Amino acid sequence: MDPHNLIRMANRIGDFFEAMPDRPEALEGIAGHIQKFWEPRMRNELLAFLRQHPDGVDGDVRLAPIVLQAVTQYHDRLLPRTAARTAGTA
Repeated sequence: MDPHNLIRMANRIGDFFEAMPDRPEALEGIAGHIQKFWEPRMRNELLAFLRQHPDGVDGDVRLAPIVLQAVTQYHDRLLPRTAARTAGTA
């Protein structure tokens, strides 16, 4: 999937949660939405984009500050579960 399209999608999610008066709740909401509704490939692409562009900027494509903060803060939560991590839990 095109990472720039993922950035646009993530920013739309951020636009929704940005209106919340409670910033920590908004950050958790963004991360929770991405975790629940994005398939692992999409989450991997977003995290790979941030590894390459830690500031969330690639040319004219920019991750909204609230989304950048949420994804950075909840990075581990957004990592797709691997077979090795789930083998011990049933």
